[in-house]
Amino acid sequence: MPRSNRRRRDEHRPLALGGSPQTRETWMGRAWIVRRLTGQTSTRVYTCPGCTHEIQPGTPHVVVWPDDGLGGADDRRHWHSRCWQARDQGRYGR
Repeated sequence: MPRSNRRRRDEHRPLALGGSPQTRETWMGRAWIVRRLTGQTSTRVYTCPGCTHEIQPGTPHVVVWPDDGLGGADDRRHWHSRCWQARDQGRYGR
């Protein structure tokens, strides 16, 4: 029987995670994925959960979501970088 050069349908294709680097951090007893964004491609206005001020398009910031594999896009939160860094002090700043 001749050899088949077709890919098997059950082969896993790795996800390309190009773009912004991400880290794993612990906060409030949970693991979080933190991705730093330059803001260059941002087109929306987000509200930072740390200070409740707006993050304007083009502003560098971080996107944070739980690292439990259960959530989706609705669990992502956009924070000012300084607010995320100051989250343990209970004071937030832009």
